[in-house]
Amino acid sequence: MGLMDKLFGKSKEMDHMENVKVAVVYYSMGGTNYQLAQWAKEGAESAGAEVKLLKVKELAPEEVIKQNEGWQQHVDETQHVPEASNDDLEWADAIIFSAPTRFGNVPSQMKQFIDTTGPLWGQGKLVNKVVSAMTSAQNPHGGQESTLLNLYTTMHHWGAIIASPGYSDPVQFASGGNPYGVSVTVGQDGKMADDVADGVKYQAKRTVQVAGWVKAGMNS
Repeated sequence: MGLMDKLFGKSKEMDHMENVKVAVVYYSMGGTNYQLAQWAKEGAESAGAEVKLLKVKELAPEEVIKQNEGWQQHVDETQHVPEASNDDLEWADAIIFSAPTRFGNVPSQMKQFIDTTGPLWGQGKLVNKVVSAMTSAQNPHGGQESTLLNLYTTMHHWGAIIASPGYSDPVQFASGGNPYGVSVTVGQDGKMADDVADGVKYQAKRTVQVAGWVKAGMNS
């Protein structure tokens, strides 16, 4: 039995995992982080969690989006995905973020959403949320690690609990070896250069597992 089977196989532990609520919150311009978010949703659901897949609000002007065919196509194809709100974060036991890097930090769309969480933060409603994150860039050293670390800095201010994958399973090496969260390189053709699907699903399952422990401890 492999490590993933030991950690996430059907067991009594799965019973309380089914009570874990996960919000997968993403921003995507061309579809990469939307795909990462979908894999995260699959991984979390396979661990027994109830999952909401949510996008942050697009802030770019329509005239700018229309100038990029791929960007416009992605906006059109994801109209059905609901936008994330503070209510979703309050509902969730765990939050998985996915967003591309912008100069070593998250995009303004994701930052703006996070900046609206002040009322929840002020009421202590983000304390002990279990958080994990993923990202992408156009080259292997394009700021992936700093993007995740900068995002996690905000999570420390929340009082959240970071569930990074570390090197807790060999799948991390197959998906690039980023201990802070899965990151993927995307070529000029828009295609992922790395095979990260299993790594994303593992990270989501680990997040559910940690959230299950936290929730069980708080309820005991």
